[in-house]
Amino acid sequence: MTHENVTEFILLGLFNDEDAKAICFVLFSLCYLAILSGNLLILLTIMGSCLSEQPMYFFLSYLSLMDVCFTSTVAPKLIRDLLVQQKTISYNSCIVQMFYAHFFGATEIFILVAMAYDRYAAICRPLYYMIIMRRQVCYVLVIVSVIGGFIHSIVHVLIIIELPFCGPNKIDHYFCDIFPLLKLACMDTRLLEIVVITTTGVLSILTFVALIISYIIILSTLRTQSSKGSRKALSTCGSHITVVFMFFLPLIFTYVPTAYTISDSKVFALFYTMIAPMFNPFIYTLRNTDMKNAMKKVWCQDKLSKGS
Repeated sequence: MTHENVTEFILLGLFNDEDAKAICFVLFSLCYLAILSGNLLILLTIMGSCLSEQPMYFFLSYLSLMDVCFTSTVAPKLIRDLLVQQKTISYNSCIVQMFYAHFFGATEIFILVAMAYDRYAAICRPLYYMIIMRRQVCYVLVIVSVIGGFIHSIVHVLIIIELPFCGPNKIDHYFCDIFPLLKLACMDTRLLEIVVITTTGVLSILTFVALIISYIIILSTLRTQSSKGSRKALSTCGSHITVVFMFFLPLIFTYVPTAYTISDSKVFALFYTMIAPMFNPFIYTLRNTDMKNAMKKVWCQDKLSKGS
């Protein structure tokens, strides 16, 4: 490692207004509690019901797990720092936080792609669906998502640990991310910024466009059908598309087109680190009859069995 004299960083956070910090402490604490309870509710409901046998809910359980892990790499530190004056983080902890944030975030992206593929197979290839999306394939897609997330994250870590940090140590963000760290390096990082924009920004755009195209194909297929099943599939796809937009658009605004819009990226980062994970459980449950029925069976059954 060549971080030289810098052994810790100071996170500048979202803002300096003390009154706003107190309000945001309560607000973000409630958001984090909602993220944990909502996503764990979905995860435990799927694991405790027959929904786990269906590929769509199999992937949804992993998406909920990624939401919990992704937010937990950022939210506890963000909430704690709202109460303290000196928001420091050690060099090693900063690198670890960046690794896990990118690892869980990238894995979530790949799982969203797997979910789109599942919906495409279910709606556009219904006769072959059980063959295409057999359980072994689902496990392979999850493993590939994890490997893809790891590769993406480790590349960013390798870029940062080779950089010298010998001057300012104030990170203009509320968590350790690659662009704010590149700005602090004691060398010209313009080429590295282009590499990051290419690997993260362009990859996000291409994935987002591919997902939108796939859902357009799915929706056009559903238009030719007129049944209760197609309406149910349309509702499910609507939930997926909403999540894709909520997650990808802020991500794209953060990493594209330039590395110099850091002040805006803090606000955009809130959407994919806090807001999207908080709304995902509502999006996937409020309009999903199968999920609501499974919750009644799993949780109400437990209460009845305890009362008997």
